[in-house]
Amino acid sequence: MKLLVYGINFAPELTGIGKYTGEMAQWLAQAGHEVRAITAPPYYPAWRVQEGHSARRYRREHWQGVRVIRAPLWVPRQPGGLQRLLHLASFALSSLPALCAQWRWKPDVVWVVEPPLMCAPAAALFATLRGASAWLHIQDHEVDAAFDLGLVKGRALRGAVQRAERWLMRRFDRVSTLSGRMVERTLDKGVAPERVVHFPNWVDIDGIAPLAAPSPYRAELGLAPDAVVALYSGNMGNKQGLEVIADVARLLRDEPRIRFVLGGSGSGRAALQARCAGLPNVRFLDLQPLERLNDWLGLADVHLLPQRADAADLVMPSKLTGMLASGRAVLATAMAGTELCRVVTHDAACGQVVPPENPAAMAEALRALAADPTGRAAMGASGRRYAEAELSRDAVLRRFEAQLLALAQASPSDTRRAAV
Repeated sequence: MKLLVYGINFAPELTGIGKYTGEMAQWLAQAGHEVRAITAPPYYPAWRVQEGHSARRYRREHWQGVRVIRAPLWVPRQPGGLQRLLHLASFALSSLPALCAQWRWKPDVVWVVEPPLMCAPAAALFATLRGASAWLHIQDHEVDAAFDLGLVKGRALRGAVQRAERWLMRRFDRVSTLSGRMVERTLDKGVAPERVVHFPNWVDIDGIAPLAAPSPYRAELGLAPDAVVALYSGNMGNKQGLEVIADVARLLRDEPRIRFVLGGSGSGRAALQARCAGLPNVRFLDLQPLERLNDWLGLADVHLLPQRADAADLVMPSKLTGMLASGRAVLATAMAGTELCRVVTHDAACGQVVPPENPAAMAEALRALAADPTGRAAMGASGRRYAEAELSRDAVLRRFEAQLLALAQASPSDTRRAAV
């Protein structure tokens, strides 16, 4: 099978969409498929192009059996609403020549990831004209999130954009997304049920596993043997509601055993650091090397997973998979009835959930978890069992591969072209 992967984020980005798209492409290439990727230079989550790459030039490279074409783009220093739109538009436009250059190669499936949805029109048109199947994968319901989080405003604008989104999504043979609630939202947008696929994020359960001894990071950071580490790791952006962590750390500043370690980068890091200024119980680190990921996640006694109330069921935090595989308890913020709440408290039974943007409730829950090592261990073990049973990378990607092959072997959908 020839698979063309099209999206702005890709390896070697360590978090978010780029991590999963890169791992998927690598796995399929190693399974014997011919995989090409059109993407941007790595820039996320720091919003700064990584050293050795250029935001101004096209570049071809081979990575883990995948032929990668990187298109230039504009990366804003402070990604606000308008700046994000211009950023995404710059890639959507610059990547068009790279997409057109795949005409002679003739892929069987064009697989495009949202965000950015701006790449989807060209992907759908290319697939239709070239006789390929088209697959849209939704990592975030980008349009809903942009308006619900206040990044873009205007009722009339929202209505127009949502109508265009609904029309566009019906141009694809398959539309996949991460969670049950996100599947329901996709169906609500008018996509036929037979075209909707549940394609969750996964985790390497061999690469991330419970540590048999204390993490080396504890000694490197000078943490006391009895310290209870509350760890946040990943993107520090607008959808996480990270300011609650600073407020919780302030409420618990007199708890000598509870220590907060916050690792990552993003547009919200500077504001978070300013909010934590003067707190002796908080340490900031950069994103850690991939080869140390298991030790890094194993540093946690409690993983922190904050989420804004208005982001409920728009996104499923990708970092949750690593938390579960690490065998550590999770403390999340989510509204009752959301899928994140159900997974943490019921499906995986891996921790506790408190209401979003409620520092007092989160502080009290963290204090209780810190005082209950037996309970934390039971939660961590339950989360690990769930990861092994439901989120194994090989199991998830084998199912996905079978669906891709079935789509590639079928004729491109006539109903996609006739959809209204």
